[in-house]
Amino acid sequence: MIRLFIMLVVLVTSTAGAQTQYETGMQKAFGLWQEGKPAEASALFERIAAAEKDNWLPYYYTALVNTTEAFTTKDKETVKALLTKAQAAQDTAMYLSMDNAELLVMQALIHTAWITYDPMTNGMKLSAKVNELYAKASKIAPENPRVVLNKAEFEMGSAKYFGTDTAPICKQLERAVTLFANFKAETPFHPNWGKERAEAMLQECNK
Repeated sequence: MIRLFIMLVVLVTSTAGAQTQYETGMQKAFGLWQEGKPAEASALFERIAAAEKDNWLPYYYTALVNTTEAFTTKDKETVKALLTKAQAAQDTAMYLSMDNAELLVMQALIHTAWITYDPMTNGMKLSAKVNELYAKASKIAPENPRVVLNKAEFEMGSAKYFGTDTAPICKQLERAVTLFANFKAETPFHPNWGKERAEAMLQECNK
């Protein structure tokens, strides 16, 4: 129903001097993910989260890795296990950082993965929740490119499913591409993904 980006970002810190254990661990986890080892990356993010109990980012990436895998996995039991793990990490991240637009997008993606898993059962139940999450994220961070991109992608999936006009959604994708061009992540480990996905979707619009 709705395809996910699946664009892995290599994060490199440019700070001179010795790195903290946190920085080293995060870089290693991203490296494992990029190497096509999501289970190992997830396990390492979980270990980092256990050590960095007040930091929402390792929990966020645990959720993101497992949700991304759920979108690409066909085995139903595996998908359930991945999304259960993602939700557990997401719940802790939301507890640590409430009203965080990045985490609202993450929750929307988990719901979207459940819709993809079983559209007949979960479509009606979760679609409204996804729209609510994107509406809330848009109020909190209207200039966040991931909010604009993922909201547009969800709406694109619905528009194609119901056969409605996609032109207004393509305008939002144009805006997302512009926002990505000017976006600067707060730290090297804050979310910074989605640019390539936005460009690819806009290219589809222009065909």
